[in-house]
Amino acid sequence: MKVDKFNLGLIQHKCGNDIRENYDKALHMIESACKDGANVVCTQELFKTVYFCQVENWDYFRFAEKVDESSETVKTLSKIAKDYSSVIVASLFEKRDKGIYHNTVVVIDADGSFSGKYRKMHIPDDPHFYEKFYFTPGDLGYKVFKTRYANIGTLICWDQWFPEAARLTTMKGADVILYPTAIGWLPEEKEEQGKSQYNAWETVQRGHAVANGVYVASVNRVGFEKSPDGNSGIEFWGQSFVSNPYGEVISKSSQDKEEVLLTEINLSLLDEMRVVWPFFRDRRIDTYTDLTKRWLVD
Repeated sequence: MKVDKFNLGLIQHKCGNDIRENYDKALHMIESACKDGANVVCTQELFKTVYFCQVENWDYFRFAEKVDESSETVKTLSKIAKDYSSVIVASLFEKRDKGIYHNTVVVIDADGSFSGKYRKMHIPDDPHFYEKFYFTPGDLGYKVFKTRYANIGTLICWDQWFPEAARLTTMKGADVILYPTAIGWLPEEKEEQGKSQYNAWETVQRGHAVANGVYVASVNRVGFEKSPDGNSGIEFWGQSFVSNPYGEVISKSSQDKEEVLLTEINLSLLDEMRVVWPFFRDRRIDTYTDLTKRWLVD
């Protein structure tokens, strides 16, 4: 049964080339968050590895793993969830079958049971973000998981920019939308465009919170990761944050430090906000059919 309030923990850290080291660090931080009272804990995107999508390299498919109740990673996370009665949301590189891979989030309930998974729907293909080479677009639809503490909607990184994704996830009953993320500056762009890029990222997600009357939480990594081909690299900007349904940032991590961000989520605010601003009541669904088209001007 859902509660009125719960504590959300976001795990923000650096990643290096040693997968075991990254994994152990994340597990330690997850347990630390649970000990400090986090009822729901969420990792950053692809928390076990560097952000390998900076280049297209077949060798990096070795990072992928099976993602189901029988996988070792899920078993390990399930034990932590059960030991601390905490929900865990974790981002993994899923090997579905030979030649089919996904960018996937798993949700484990507070009793250690496997609630299910979400596969990233929107896949980018930009300089240093060559995800289409690795990930098949998600085919599970937009997902909401009814956990002990809240109805949790899961979206991933590039999904952040699409209002349709946040809307449909909320319409499935989400109280909070979690976005595991890996986003940062390219060094050659930071001075001129860095502030604008960050502001756009935070603003669009705060807008999703307002338009849908939900909490939105985005958890990003930190540190500079060199590009394997020797070009540029990415300075991840951290600043994991939580927005309430009024679009107010109620907590935020640093730009460059590894940390656990703990935030109290008050679910009673959802009903209050949606009564005052009844956006769902006033939606003109009879006028939205054109949204399923690619473009309206020839």
